[in-house]
Amino acid sequence: MPKRPVTVQSDPESDEEYGSPKRARTDDVSDAEEAQAGPSRRRTQGQGRSGGRARGRGREAQNEESDVEDDEVDVPVAVDDEEFEKAHEDDVRAQIESKKNTKRGIAEYGIIERIEMTDFMCHKSLKFEFGPQINFIIGHNGSGKSAVLSALTVALGGKTNSTGRGSGLKSFIREGQHKATVTVQIKNQGVEAFKPEEYGDSIIIFRSFTKDGSSSWKILAADGKTTVSNKREELSAICDHMNIQVDNPLNVLTQDSARQFLSASHPQDKYKFFLLGTQLAQLSNEYDTCLDNIRKTAKILATKKEAIPDLRIKYNRELARYKEAEKAREQKKKIDDLKRELAWSHVKEKEDQLEKDLKELAKLQNRLPKIQQNLEKARGDLAQQEAVVAACEQETENLGSIDHLSERRQALANETRTNKGKVMNYANDVRAMNASIAALKRQVEDLQKNIEVEQRRMEADSQAKREMLERQIGEVKTKLTDLEARQQEATRVRVEAQRAADGLKEEGQNAEKGVMALQNKIVEAQDMAKRARDSMRDIFVPYGQNIKAVLEEIEKCQWIGDKPLGPLGRYVKAKEPEKWGEILRGQLLNHLTAFAITNPKDREQLKKILGKYRNQNSIIIFEKDMFDFSSGEPPAQFHTVLRALEISDPYVLRILINQSQIERIVLSDRRKQLENDLQQLRGGFGWSLDKFNVKVYPDGGVYSSGLPNRRMNDAAALLLTGRDSQAEITHYEQRSVELNNELVQLNRKVGEMKQQYTQARKEIERLTAQERTIRDQHSQLKMNLGALQDEANEELPTGVTGYQTAKDVSFFSSEAEAEIANTEKQMAAAVTEMQKVQEVQAALLTQLGEVKAELQAFGARKDELQNRLTAAVADRVQKQSDVGHWEKKLTTEEAGVEKQKDNVAVTQKEFETWTEGALKFCERVENVRRVDIVNREHEAAQKALREREKQQGASVDELSAAVNKAREAYEKVEKEWKHMSNLNKALRASLLFRLHRWQEFRRHIALRCRIIFGFHLSRRGYFGKVMFDHGGRTLTLRVQTDDQIQEKGAAEKDPRSLSGGEKSFSTICLLLSLWDSIGCPLRCLDEFDVFMDAVNRRISMRMMIEVASANQDKQYILITPQDMTNIHIGDNVKVLRMLDPERGNARLNFPVVSSR
Repeated sequence: MPKRPVTVQSDPESDEEYGSPKRARTDDVSDAEEAQAGPSRRRTQGQGRSGGRARGRGREAQNEESDVEDDEVDVPVAVDDEEFEKAHEDDVRAQIESKKNTKRGIAEYGIIERIEMTDFMCHKSLKFEFGPQINFIIGHNGSGKSAVLSALTVALGGKTNSTGRGSGLKSFIREGQHKATVTVQIKNQGVEAFKPEEYGDSIIIFRSFTKDGSSSWKILAADGKTTVSNKREELSAICDHMNIQVDNPLNVLTQDSARQFLSASHPQDKYKFFLLGTQLAQLSNEYDTCLDNIRKTAKILATKKEAIPDLRIKYNRELARYKEAEKAREQKKKIDDLKRELAWSHVKEKEDQLEKDLKELAKLQNRLPKIQQNLEKARGDLAQQEAVVAACEQETENLGSIDHLSERRQALANETRTNKGKVMNYANDVRAMNASIAALKRQVEDLQKNIEVEQRRMEADSQAKREMLERQIGEVKTKLTDLEARQQEATRVRVEAQRAADGLKEEGQNAEKGVMALQNKIVEAQDMAKRARDSMRDIFVPYGQNIKAVLEEIEKCQWIGDKPLGPLGRYVKAKEPEKWGEILRGQLLNHLTAFAITNPKDREQLKKILGKYRNQNSIIIFEKDMFDFSSGEPPAQFHTVLRALEISDPYVLRILINQSQIERIVLSDRRKQLENDLQQLRGGFGWSLDKFNVKVYPDGGVYSSGLPNRRMNDAAALLLTGRDSQAEITHYEQRSVELNNELVQLNRKVGEMKQQYTQARKEIERLTAQERTIRDQHSQLKMNLGALQDEANEELPTGVTGYQTAKDVSFFSSEAEAEIANTEKQMAAAVTEMQKVQEVQAALLTQLGEVKAELQAFGARKDELQNRLTAAVADRVQKQSDVGHWEKKLTTEEAGVEKQKDNVAVTQKEFETWTEGALKFCERVENVRRVDIVNREHEAAQKALREREKQQGASVDELSAAVNKAREAYEKVEKEWKHMSNLNKALRASLLFRLHRWQEFRRHIALRCRIIFGFHLSRRGYFGKVMFDHGGRTLTLRVQTDDQIQEKGAAEKDPRSLSGGEKSFSTICLLLSLWDSIGCPLRCLDEFDVFMDAVNRRISMRMMIEVASANQDKQYILITPQDMTNIHIGDNVKVLRMLDPERGNARLNFPVVSSR
């Protein structure tokens, strides 16, 4: 609602103090009349204006209830205006004169300093700088003068239909344009300035709107750059603060409103302007709303009052029942006493439990020092035993190696075994020679006997036949010799062919094995490529089966120690994977796939998780200790496993150092080079690239063996390769292609070898058949030779035969004797050699015995050290078990202590809570009985009380609660009714007072308007008055012109009988009279002189200038199409002239000329 003046001068205006009372709206009064009616129009039913009597506040206070029940409100009615004028006219005139003589300064805020329009109505661009008092905007019709007031109304948030120029913002946009803007600058100075710290000396309001219906405000500071707000509410606050009312028809009279005001002949229209301009209509509507609310409230209170007696009756009834139940009070008091004793019995029981728990806690705490002492002793014993084990291990290590003795014993045993074989061979040869000599001697004896027999038997025989047989025998022998040579050659060729075929067969079998090996390698490569693809989806494939799920379960589980770390290989990379990856992977595989835990109790849970997915990864127990390992490393020039690896996790690094001593293991390309490196380090061990494990002892002893060849045909081969999954896939796919090529070539070679072997078998079969033929021929010739020899023997004469036989026997005897001599000679040489070998054998056996003795002594020493070490380790295990036992015992006891502390805390808390609750319930009860005793007695008393309550239908507590509830309901309703009644009476009294003040305000304004109107008419020599009929809601002007004054007895003219100029002049006088009652600092009037002649216009203009000059704190913006040449213009008047419109243009473009 626009801001109204804070103080108003009031004057009584009626003959009576109060007129007829105001009443509620009746059915025969229309809504339109009710909306425009003043408070004096509505009277109580059955009373007229003259016959009514006011009901004062004193009478209303006499009977409170009747006032509340009555839905009518008595409103005071104004007394007669003539009596009010007689009583107050002199005072009002004096005030007006005093105001004239009072000099007021120019308004410090709320006046328009500048207005600027762009594409608004007919103006492309227009800017006015206004003076602080009187501003005339002149120009011919069509120059766009009225657009200034329309722009002012739009910019300051007024309604578009109040301008009379359009029904919406879009109608104000210049033809052919999409957007229009209006800028208004308002003065903002003085002590009552609006937010001067934000806006400064001026407030600039910028409004823009477009054809599509969008509209916005910008409220800027005086600099024109700083936007303080964009909200309509801020603009409303500014207008309210400065009392600017652009929608008030008397503040801004547009062209249509001015014509309507000037030409309005009906008194009711003028009265309507009077009410709207002075905002009396707005106050009347607000008071009507208050009256309706008071009446509605009175009806509601009457309804509430009807419920009070029923509530009072209900309360009395419940109170009577409660008094009947008071006889059970003694029983209830006994129960209350038992409840108090029971409460403190529970407290006592909890106190006893607390003392018991404290004693148990003290007992447990007293056991802790002894357990701690035993633990410290066990740890000391373990440390001593660790030293014993370390000493045994050092002594065992210092014992060195017996590999050289074992090798020496093996060499001596082999040599002894060889010599023993030689002796046995020599002995066998000697035995064979002895047997041969004996056989030859027996043969010689037999031959000598045969010779003697044959010599006696020799006789002559047929010479011719004997020679023929001998010739045939010779030929057969020659053929036999030739066949034997051919047979030997055939056998030799067959054996060579068989040997070649066997070579082909063996080579073919080896090639087939190579084919199978290549096929296996191809399968392995394909499998590795598949596993590499799997590793692209799951990087944990090389570490076991479904390790990803294992890690997820590890994350979900609760662990006593730290969360398991692993697999360890995920934190390890090889710096030179092509060179050392295979060696390191083979030797460190178990540790790369292992998991590490910090608490042994987590081992079973982790093992169970691994076993769930069929994994057997190693589990390492470690201590989170960031120890310094640099002292165990060799100098920087020696390459070690640690220096060959890149380990991202410091704990994994130290786990591998503890488990595998990777900082000490030396790496080298060749076994000999590695041996030399270790000798420079005065001992140690390492691995060579040619897959040897070399260990050099401090005393210089060297032991070497081949590294275990771990065949990796699973995903573990993907570890430490230095390749990512895609590179692994490419590597194994390329490897598979290479192996397939090798397989094709090897299969071709196998086929060729099979073909060669088949041909060789055919050749062997041919040679075998040839050898068989020769052998058959040889057998046949030997049979023929035997037949010929038998025939020759039969044909020879006895002497010749005997002679020949004798000769043959003699020959054989000589050969036998020579052979005997040769054999004896060989046997002697063999015996000599056997003796030499036996001597060497004896020396070897002696050396072997010595070596065995050394080995036995070393073994005994080693066994002794091993037994000592085993016993020491067993003792250490026992010590460790003791430490674990006492640690577990300490942990258990400490847990027990903590648990007992928790129990004590809980009991203490319960004791305190129960004590606090008992104290809240009642005072402490001493010497309480046991809970069960008090509880039994309390239950018995309650049972008796329930029997009594059963007879009464409710318990004492229920009856008491019912009484309290009924009393509270009754008192609450009664209290609310009284409060609301008093409030409604106060509101009614306040409204009556305000209605009285409203009537005084209306009479005061009417009286001032009447006096000032007459003063303004007198400037022309006229006489007249303004007659208000507030009951009839009319405003009538009575004017007596100068010609009528000269004619004595002439009656006053009705405004309808006045000329146009006289009517306009008198209306202007009325407007100036009404303006005197308005607090807005801005007055705007458009074409006020349109119906005036030159004389009335000149007088009206001069009068308006004088009135404006007298009211320096008000700003006037007056628009006229007439010339100002006959008007005297002072310094406080600013004339803004608009050029005539150019004809024939599509749009108007008027530059503005400003002049004083």
